[in-house]
Amino acid sequence: MPKLAATLATGPIGDETFICSKSEKNSSKKALSTCFVKPCNQAGIKKSAHGLRKLAATRAANSGATVSQMRALFGWTEDSMASLYPKRADRKNLF
Repeated sequence: MPKLAATLATGPIGDETFICSKSEKNSSKKALSTCFVKPCNQAGIKKSAHGLRKLAATRAANSGATVSQMRALFGWTEDSMASLYPKRADRKNLF
């Protein structure tokens, strides 16, 4: 982990995150998803990375997270996606 520590020490974390393979090339979205599946299956989790992200957003909204908080937590730049989950939580809490 010395390489990671050195990278993080170089400065603030920016808007973009690059996940690199062992060959130090940028990984594709599909490659990252594939790497994610095996540990999840071993842990008995039958969800995709997207499914877990959706679950986390739902739980945050159900716990009262605001649209601004949702944007910060999940890196959304527009209110459109961030506002979906609190709206659903509000509807759920009506009944």
